[in-house]
Amino acid sequence: MAFVEPVTLCERGVRLQPLALTHEDGLRAAAADGELWKLRITSVPEPQDTRAYIEAALKMREDGNRFAFAVLDEVTDTVLGTTSYHDILPAVKRVEIGYTWYRQSVQRTHVNTTAKLLMMGHAFDTLGCHVVGWRTDNFNFASQRAIERLGAKKDGVIRGHALRRDGTIRDTVMYSMRSGEWPEARAQLLYLLEQRVQ
Repeated sequence: MAFVEPVTLCERGVRLQPLALTHEDGLRAAAADGELWKLRITSVPEPQDTRAYIEAALKMREDGNRFAFAVLDEVTDTVLGTTSYHDILPAVKRVEIGYTWYRQSVQRTHVNTTAKLLMMGHAFDTLGCHVVGWRTDNFNFASQRAIERLGAKKDGVIRGHALRRDGTIRDTVMYSMRSGEWPEARAQLLYLLEQRVQ
């Protein structure tokens, strides 16, 4: 039995469901909203590579080290983007959240906060994780702010850690949250979401 089993998570009009090949057209359209593949600090696939992107995610799911979700608008069924658990370590009950990107039109809305609330809740409350982690490019300042807004703590920077799509080598900023920090982080995220509604 896999540590992360297939599950669909819903709240506030956002639905996370296991990524599948049936999401190919929707994911391609999401990436086209803002031509996100042109950003050098993300892993968004170019339109012609969308199927291969999904197939790679499914292979990683099969291998047990990544579980990708399609993020959808619950009312319209529109694919808004994708996010994943990755670097899944059952022995120490740790997952990371990443491979996250959204169509430009829903960036800086409630979508990311809601998706992360769902994923963190599932990781801590259902899977019993001790730690949830995040990593991002040292030049992806928007991502760093978003991760910090979740209540994660900066662990440090791994220098010369990974290749970017343009062939340059990036430094990776690492973050984490421990299970004891989750209740307060959850309360803050719910507060922030309530403020957006009003």
